Amino acid sequence: MGTFSQIKPALRTENITYAVRDIVVLANEVAKKGKKMLYLNIGDPNIFDFQTPAHIIEATYQAMRANMNGYSPSSGIKEALGAIEGQACAKGIENILDIFITTGVSEAIDICFTALVNHGENVLTPTPRYPLYSAILNKLGARLNPYYLDEKNEWQPDLEDISSKIDGKTRGIVLINPNNPTGSVCTEQTMRGIIRLALEHNLVVFADEIYDKLLLDEGRHISIASLDRDVSVITFNGLSKAYVVPGFRLGWAVVSGRTEVLGEYVEAINKLLRARLCANHPEQYAIKAALEGDQSHLDQMRTKLRHRRDMTYEMLNSCAGISCVKPRGAFYAFPRLEIEGSDASFVRELITQTGVVVVPGSGFGQAPGTQHFRVVFLPPEDVLKEAYTKISQFLDTYIARQ
Repeated sequence: MGTFSQIKPALRTENITYAVRDIVVLANEVAKKGKKMLYLNIGDPNIFDFQTPAHIIEATYQAMRANMNGYSPSSGIKEALGAIEGQACAKGIENILDIFITTGVSEAIDICFTALVNHGENVLTPTPRYPLYSAILNKLGARLNPYYLDEKNEWQPDLEDISSKIDGKTRGIVLINPNNPTGSVCTEQTMRGIIRLALEHNLVVFADEIYDKLLLDEGRHISIASLDRDVSVITFNGLSKAYVVPGFRLGWAVVSGRTEVLGEYVEAINKLLRARLCANHPEQYAIKAALEGDQSHLDQMRTKLRHRRDMTYEMLNSCAGISCVKPRGAFYAFPRLEIEGSDASFVRELITQTGVVVVPGSGFGQAPGTQHFRVVFLPPEDVLKEAYTKISQFLDTYIARQ
């Protein structure tokens, strides 16, 4: 027999991290020791007191019973695509060139980046940001080009920073609205500034709007694609969060803009869609049921989240060494730490000593010299109260030691 040596993984995997789940490795080790764990790290409503609406489950069940269990068309089934188009039009999106359904928004992002970005090129991504964007860009050998969200301005994108970082290899701008991890909601004025830059430099705007139905204050969500019919936008959305089915893995993308600008790019996307066959077929029958059916669960969900957001904002801001901008949407907060050392070290010690699981801000990116952590305020209020009390007590001793 020959000798054995390590099989080396591809170099493209070296810089791929996913802080939200990476932190679970430590949490699992702590849990094995018998410590009570309080998980504020993963945005999965189903593991708390949120239920999938019955009519969504029924639509999927009926499709399975009708043997819709083979492959679907690569872009998705007709009735689901029609429901998505109807909702996009209702939000004011015009010049729709294509719509396609994917295995979660994650696959849509991966496909759209893969079809656009070459090795060494870059995409402007918000900082803080959902870590999937940096993982995909690293996989493609593209350059992460971070632009900063302004914490002093309720985490709005910094237009001057975006403008200063556009170069000859910039292909697009990511806008996550409402934002994960900060919970901020982008203003129309800011979005119009992003549109101006995208048109000036012929960039694609990747608009991640998965939390658009989870605004926690008055007002309606504005899709950036609805503000200008000529700007090239791919609007991402899905059922995971607002319709409480993250395990269905159903997302979609709506491509809008000018055919003469986006035609070749759309065809490249469709090549990749055809190559991977299709998204989950029977679950696609849930899309029309979700978008056009009973929406009453959304009011209940927003009411719960509003109370939990308010508790999060008040309790965290009462902690010495923490300041927190009030989230306006989704179910995340991104409090700032006034400590010495790294937020990663703080979070590791917090988990080990208290069992409260949060995610370090460095996993999402943050302005140099700042330290943060992300909390998910999906858990019931008694769980949040216990977790925030433990964070406050831990922080008192942590700062005193420093």
